[in-house]
Amino acid sequence: MKAVSGKTMSSLLEKKGWTLARVTGSHHIFVRDGSNLRITVPVHGNHDLKTGLQRAIMKQAGIAEEEL
Repeated sequence: MKAVSGKTMSSLLEKKGWTLARVTGSHHIFVRDGSNLRITVPVHGNHDLKTGLQRAIMKQAGIAEEEL
């Protein structure tokens, strides 16, 4: 799996229909209308997300590996 940064993951989420609800420190919280689910993405400059966290975010948001 290709590693992506928090900034890149944030832009992918916005393309999939998620909206940025708020920013708390370096954590961007995304929500979607009609859903109680929220996704938190740590944005620490251009540092890549760790593999497990990246997979969990992708699973919650419905992002396939091909979309990276």
